[in-house]
Amino acid sequence: MKFTFLGQSCFLIEFGGKRLLTDPFIHPDLKTTQFSITDLKPDYILLSHGHGDHVQDLKEVLQKSNAILISTYELVSYYEDIAKGGHGMNTGGKYKFDFGVVKLVSAVHSSVLPDGTYGSNPVGFVIWNDNSSFYFAGDTALTMDMKLIPLTCPSLDVAILPIGDNFTMGYEDAVIAAEFINCDQIIGCHYDTFPPIEIDKTLAVAEFKSKGKTLHLVELNNSLEI
Repeated sequence: MKFTFLGQSCFLIEFGGKRLLTDPFIHPDLKTTQFSITDLKPDYILLSHGHGDHVQDLKEVLQKSNAILISTYELVSYYEDIAKGGHGMNTGGKYKFDFGVVKLVSAVHSSVLPDGTYGSNPVGFVIWNDNSSFYFAGDTALTMDMKLIPLTCPSLDVAILPIGDNFTMGYEDAVIAAEFINCDQIIGCHYDTFPPIEIDKTLAVAEFKSKGKTLHLVELNNSLEI
């Protein structure tokens, strides 16, 4: 698995021979460089909820790719006029795609689209195939529902968790989340993009290390292979 960080909660993930893009919000700093959304070429887009810092670049990505949108039924329906393909799901359900199985799990947050349209309940994604597995939590608070993941899904190789606090759980709660899901390799997201979610990265890494876990803070437009 290869994870390339593009800002906030947006990752381009190479998994099962496909390119998966999560919550398309490209960091403003990338847009001042030679970065091109056209070059992303995702096969699938995973959308956790409807907030602007997760859908800002979704329309452009959909228009410039043949990506299939995977999200809640309501969000897939909302974007059906733009998306060339979509697969709507709901919390607790799973479906086998050509890259692996996707299961929607609960997230404790809110969700409304930039135009005020109801954005359905927020979700996270657990994704696995015969070789690898990962959890993309989306925006969420710490929740006891995370304890269900090891009971209903294969063991996780890595999890992407929000750590910025204020709008989601902070890194202290994310350490507990990592324990709930029985995962030692964590990739942080949803931090430092805006002043309310700026964190002390040294303290965050140390907090995870104190619990025998590794927090990866991937630099913008850099990649991590696990």
